[in-house]
Amino acid sequence: MRMNKLAGGALEVSALSLGSMLWGSTNTEAEGHAQIDMFLDHGGNFIDTAEMYPVNPIKAERCGASEAVIGTWLAKSGRRDEVVIATKVSGDNPGWKRDGKGYDGAVIHQAVDESLEKLQTDYIDIYQTHWPLRGSYAFRQNWTFDPSKQNREETEAHMRDVLTAMAEVVAAGKVRHFGLSNESAWGTAQWLRIAREMGAPEVISIQNEYSLMCRLADTDLAELCMNEGPRVLSYSPLATGLLTGKYQNGAVPAGSRLEIAAKNGYPDLGGRITDQAFPAVDAYQAVADKHGLDLVQMALAFSVSRPFMGSTIFGASSMEQLGLILDGKDLVLSDEVLADIDAAHRAHPMPF
Repeated sequence: MRMNKLAGGALEVSALSLGSMLWGSTNTEAEGHAQIDMFLDHGGNFIDTAEMYPVNPIKAERCGASEAVIGTWLAKSGRRDEVVIATKVSGDNPGWKRDGKGYDGAVIHQAVDESLEKLQTDYIDIYQTHWPLRGSYAFRQNWTFDPSKQNREETEAHMRDVLTAMAEVVAAGKVRHFGLSNESAWGTAQWLRIAREMGAPEVISIQNEYSLMCRLADTDLAELCMNEGPRVLSYSPLATGLLTGKYQNGAVPAGSRLEIAAKNGYPDLGGRITDQAFPAVDAYQAVADKHGLDLVQMALAFSVSRPFMGSTIFGASSMEQLGLILDGKDLVLSDEVLADIDAAHRAHPMPF
């Protein structure tokens, strides 16, 4: 599998990253272990998780279960030096973690120690803030995003507090690198500026949603990455399954993420199911069909091809899905395919 350099070359990660957010809900511990084994057998090394996982749905009583699956695999396999592990501290929330409290410097210390215990490891390769406390345009909030009420002084004080804690956990050997998630170009620039002023760990990655159907990172964030060094870690590169085509024409396969989410009161895949989404999927399916490609493999290869991309995080609920993805791990899209993707994007620019 292709490898990419992060942190100025200090960290090498596979171009595809194995997401764990279904381990402990949709998938059992044994299935999670089997996925890790298969992923490593195909040359991957990067596993992504978070303290609040699994999802679908998120429940306070099982937060940390995904980290625990990774931890038991590490304990059983003894292969810690073969994997890069990223995890995240939750922001303010409805009560899944810390009774809804987000993170500050003190919470960083507490949360790092809790994740290390669940992961059964001495260090975390990339430790990420899951979303900014000042507000974010992630999760479809871009349609109503209003930063006018943000307090710059409070934001900067919070960043300094978190960066002080990050410097301490890095110095203690508990964390190697610092990353962000669901962050903006402006926010990332402030984290970098303040870290450079303080001599604290600089951001090496920004884990944001990115796919053929969600390309908010293509402009300002891409420019920041190319000039300042961090790289995007894309999540939901298959648009939570829409880009498999399995939900076209009203289909809801048994056991699918949509079926489970709908039963738990989330019928639109986090705002991704819209009247515009399905024609967009049809357009990308037509591109794949024209060039004899599998839509899933094409969608992932597109994300991997972006110059600002560090790694593309995918999830699989079955070994068959994982096998299909890994079979396409070396796919490189031709200029003709990319031109047709560009045409489809212009026709369906923001489908959700």
